[in-house]
Amino acid sequence: MDNAVWERMQRVLPSLSLRDRGDIYTDTTEFMSISYGDVISLGNRLFAVLRDEAERRFGMEDPKYWVKRCRDLETEEQYILKLVFHERFEQNIGSITIQCFRSPEKESRILDRVKNDARFMQGITLHDVAGNPVRVLELIRGRSLDNVIEDIDADHRTYFYELFPGILEKFIGTCEAIVFLHDHGEKHGDIRRDHIWIEHRTGRYRWIDFDYAYESTENPFGLDLFGLGNILMFITGQGIHTTHELAATQKGKEILSTLNPEDFSLLFPNRLFNLRKMFPYIPEELNRVLLRFSAGTYVFYETVEEMLQDLKPCLSCLPKT
Repeated sequence: MDNAVWERMQRVLPSLSLRDRGDIYTDTTEFMSISYGDVISLGNRLFAVLRDEAERRFGMEDPKYWVKRCRDLETEEQYILKLVFHERFEQNIGSITIQCFRSPEKESRILDRVKNDARFMQGITLHDVAGNPVRVLELIRGRSLDNVIEDIDADHRTYFYELFPGILEKFIGTCEAIVFLHDHGEKHGDIRRDHIWIEHRTGRYRWIDFDYAYESTENPFGLDLFGLGNILMFITGQGIHTTHELAATQKGKEILSTLNPEDFSLLFPNRLFNLRKMFPYIPEELNRVLLRFSAGTYVFYETVEEMLQDLKPCLSCLPKT
């Protein structure tokens, strides 16, 4: 790193010591080598690397070494830089196997499509000297939906009567955002409850992470639909309710004795979807939407619009305080 860049680094990050002085990377292909104190150079922009990002799932922290928290040396603004990382895996829905993979190009395409649409994260793509599409993402000041729901200090009845109607209304807005993508021939690809972020200042729900893609001959948008179904189950139940959890209490054992395999998720056989058997005040109309994602369903939703036709009327069916 030359002295001019190092001096700018020290001005922007005064806590840096001489031993933190790293290298300037114009080629981000070997992303494992890029760490704190290094600089990523993309065209005429320089980004100081602060740390690797990580996801916390199932109580464990999962480092994402290709995703760097950075600071622009000119503006001093923080950004998330997603470097190119390719992986493939399989996802099963019943008897159907779906091939999934990462596509940086897809994420770049979606970022262009959703520019200035506050329902989605915002960013641009800059290419390094090797041609790698590096996505430069604006930070969302907020928390993920799952963390917000899990931190609500209320019993389920209180939650369902007082908080859930507003949450469901905003969730419907996120579903409409996915309809927008599908109408333009794009899939989100990785719909999960921690990929909806709630902005502190506005309370707005915003989608993040668009780099997963998948191939399916059955329904090109099927995996997105099942992801939305899983989130609907989570927000309706104020969490995930499993056979293991139910078996841990006497009341849970009584509920468990009334259940059969058809009451559980098609994708995750231990996750309860027939939530009305646990919370009888959940309206039948809403429970029917959940059951369309259960192992007992004979008819699947084909599109998100079809699901919304059933889900939107549920707002008027919710219990009033």
